[in-house]
Amino acid sequence: MMRKISGMMFGVALCFAGSALAVDADVNPAANTYEQLDLFGSVFERVRAQYVEEVTDEKLVESAINGMLVALDPHSEFLDQKAFKDMQVQTKGEFGGLGIEVTMENGLVKVVSPIDDTPAERAGVQAGDLIIKLDGEQVMGLSLSDAVDKMRGPVGTDIVITVLRGESGEPFDLTLTRAIIRVKSVRSHVEGDVGYIRVTTFNTQTQPGIQEAFAALEKEKGDKLTGYVLDLRNNPGGLLDQAIAVSDDFLDSGEIVSTRGRLAEDIRRYNATPGDMAKGKPLVVLVNGGSASASEIVAGALQDQKRAILMGTKTFGKGSVQTIVPVTANGDKAIRLTTARYFTPSGRSIQAEGIVPDIEVKPAKLEEIEMPKGYSEADLRGALSNPDKEKTASKDGKMPVKADKKAAEPKKDKDGKDSSTNGKDAEDAPQDYQLMRAIDLVRGINLFQAAVK
Repeated sequence: MMRKISGMMFGVALCFAGSALAVDADVNPAANTYEQLDLFGSVFERVRAQYVEEVTDEKLVESAINGMLVALDPHSEFLDQKAFKDMQVQTKGEFGGLGIEVTMENGLVKVVSPIDDTPAERAGVQAGDLIIKLDGEQVMGLSLSDAVDKMRGPVGTDIVITVLRGESGEPFDLTLTRAIIRVKSVRSHVEGDVGYIRVTTFNTQTQPGIQEAFAALEKEKGDKLTGYVLDLRNNPGGLLDQAIAVSDDFLDSGEIVSTRGRLAEDIRRYNATPGDMAKGKPLVVLVNGGSASASEIVAGALQDQKRAILMGTKTFGKGSVQTIVPVTANGDKAIRLTTARYFTPSGRSIQAEGIVPDIEVKPAKLEEIEMPKGYSEADLRGALSNPDKEKTASKDGKMPVKADKKAAEPKKDKDGKDSSTNGKDAEDAPQDYQLMRAIDLVRGINLFQAAVK
């Protein structure tokens, strides 16, 4: 009996001792941290010694680091030598691959947006597509960096991606040929009397490209421009400083964006400087579900500051900031770590929410409908004449001549092409419904401003 009691007392003592240890760990968080590191060390040694194949210590450690980061959010990750170098090249505006910006969603690769004039865009890849296979291999189970590595490869080689589009769509295959992706981040041209500026990504070339675009548009049309359309559709983002600089190009003053991290001292606010390159003329910004990150910073700033009207569909909703932190002595490896959230001038976070445009315009196809020949007042027998016509006739002794059909046709350039479509055949040029609506809105605002002056 005494032995049983002693055994019971010993067991109780152990329980209390365990509780005491737990309390100590709560008081001293470092003790619990060391306990978790011991656990990691134990698992590391077990894998190292007993895994079915021999694995290098470097691969085990790097995989563990990446696992820790990707478990935090979809945008944090470990960058080995190759990935870090590729990232540096990409921000400069030239890299090898398919020309597709991606993220992870439920274990699958989701297309944020295809980049203009790249293999992905030419093959018909669309924002929102889910890539479920790469060369027949399931994507499920791969990390984002692993999937991106598989999509990269020698220039000129093919890859077959299996795409799922829409909730009830059937998977289909697309064959893409890898190429050197040279991203011209800014394109521009004149649409009649409206300046059109398209920004495809935010890299080190973007802000200089905006300045060049304004110079070219001013040279072509000068003060005859009634306003501008800034096209940020399918722009996956990029460098924060470039987003701030582009916003500043359209603003004279006020806040552009603020970033808020874990600590109070990490709060930063970025303000505009005097000088609006658009000279206060009407501005419409086009956005859609492929507009993410840096493009949302620009859209949010111009919307909150009442400088532009946003048109299109709701944006992607990436409201976080990633910092690249080198983690080796020679700086050849780094981590991409989410360090802050950004907020628009009104103080709203768009993380996982996106920006709702002021005017929603979904993509649409325009079809010209043939109308039957109609009649007007002038066709009625005995209709009264127009007094203005009579005045014109009495002034010069001639009746007004109806406009010549040829005179009403669009002007042709020396090659016989419609000059009003920037060198494209008017009949063959695809109609961008959202852009057409944006141009109409710019002209409407310009007319209204002129009327109220």
